[in-house]
Amino acid sequence: MTNDSDIFQDALGQLGDVKPLVRERQVALAKDADTGLNQRARREAATAETAAELNPLTGEGVDPVDPWDPLEFKRDGVQNGVYRNLRLGKYTVDARLDLHRHTVEMARRAVLEFVRDCMEADVRCALITHGKGEGRKQPAVLKSCVNAWLPQLQEVLAFHSAQKQHGGLGATYVLLRKSERKRQDNLERHQRRR
Repeated sequence: MTNDSDIFQDALGQLGDVKPLVRERQVALAKDADTGLNQRARREAATAETAAELNPLTGEGVDPVDPWDPLEFKRDGVQNGVYRNLRLGKYTVDARLDLHRHTVEMARRAVLEFVRDCMEADVRCALITHGKGEGRKQPAVLKSCVNAWLPQLQEVLAFHSAQKQHGGLGATYVLLRKSERKRQDNLERHQRRR
């Protein structure tokens, strides 16, 4: 039994000497004299763009927060009762992130990864421990950064400084959006009731 490859080889053998076609370029390409500079500049711009896309949180222009000030934020559309329950620590904390001993850059990466991981795991309420930062030359650096970063993330609906048993002013409750999977589950559950 012969296969297609054998038939093809036989047909080529019957034709005699087969050579590939040589194709000439239609347009001659001229290289720029400063390609090294251009390539380096393009590479640096692409790297900077990619880093910004991977982590949209910026560490620049962060307004300092006093160590004794509570952190609070609520997006439009979040019900007052839901926000009050968050503020009072009535929701179960399903995930925790401790930023103690982190540099600002390490904390920035950790917060973004933490929020993304929470979304994948369908976590609705999380706790970020950042410390108060009192008694330092630059007080409350991480606390100030967390206060600036969380509103930049669309997944974050609201946040508030924690209750004393969860870290007080050195920690923050974070209320996250429902994942698409949770939304679908709720929709199906409510449709069954009808």
